[in-house]
Amino acid sequence: MELISGLPEDIARDCLIRVSYEQFKTVSSVCKRWMKEVELPEFRRLRKSSGHGQKVIVMAQAGVEPDWSFGLMKCMIHPAYRLTVYESETCNWRELPLAPSMSSGLPMFCQLAGVGSDLVVMGGWDPETWRVSNSVFIYNLVSATWRHGVDMPGGPRTFFGCVSDQDGMVYVVGGHNGEKMALRSAMIYDVAKDEWAMLPDMAMGHDECKAIFYAGKFHVIGDYYTEKQGRFERSTEAFDVATWQWGHVEVDFLEDGMCSRTCVDGDDEAVYMCKGDDIVTKDGSTWQSIAKLPAELCNITYVATCHGKLLVIGSPGFSQPNIAYNLELKTNTWTRLETPIKFSGHVQSGCYLEI
Repeated sequence: MELISGLPEDIARDCLIRVSYEQFKTVSSVCKRWMKEVELPEFRRLRKSSGHGQKVIVMAQAGVEPDWSFGLMKCMIHPAYRLTVYESETCNWRELPLAPSMSSGLPMFCQLAGVGSDLVVMGGWDPETWRVSNSVFIYNLVSATWRHGVDMPGGPRTFFGCVSDQDGMVYVVGGHNGEKMALRSAMIYDVAKDEWAMLPDMAMGHDECKAIFYAGKFHVIGDYYTEKQGRFERSTEAFDVATWQWGHVEVDFLEDGMCSRTCVDGDDEAVYMCKGDDIVTKDGSTWQSIAKLPAELCNITYVATCHGKLLVIGSPGFSQPNIAYNLELKTNTWTRLETPIKFSGHVQSGCYLEI
């Protein structure tokens, strides 16, 4: 059976790779051959290599209720979080459907990771019972379907670091257990095989840490220890995947006044984060300012890198709608993004995918 009747295979495939990911579900329903084609890993690689891959940031974002009588956002005591998507090339925003079991919204404080065309949702608190969940859910953006993964092993774990290597694996590290004890343990999740494996323990426990890939290694940045709750540390530990070992603790990776929550790795192998009114990058052993934050970005809720740009989301003040800006990293120039009120809620976590 021909991919498209009357067309050579290469031309027919060239037509399909240009279809927006939002239409993949419709494409898959046309016939079994098209369904098989768009679900092949080679199809995704061809879209990416030909420049037709769509670069998106997926976020766990609170729903909002505008209160126009005061010109503010109405604060909900227990906001329901949903999945929102920012498409970097079109600057469009949209919402993804939640899993059937998430009728009350996403788990509070869940973590997101992107692996190929899969969005992985891990952990968090049940929004109805406030109990810690070790659940793993995977949403496939090609088939627009959810599936349940194997739960995270090892008992309750919350406020952990989480990051994808963009090559099939998701790393989970630190956080704390049911007794509020910072965890030294780390593990890796193979999305395709739906299997977990433990990594060697870290030198110390890391609670509320940030996980990124930087300089070819998996880094765990900032945190606080059980003995120093409320006092954030400046250290980092790096895991070398090739040797399967943790390196020495780098005590002064961050500077005073820095919060690791905004720390992100860039396409250029650099590290960026917010420090006061500045965007800074790591230069050797010091942090250098590359741009001033826009004046209306006072409370930063989320930072991400996407194809040479830095997405920064924040608000001018308490109960004010969030605003999004892009920083072009080559020129260090800002662009204010049109942010519909529906997509101006607080962001708890997010991840990058190229579909």
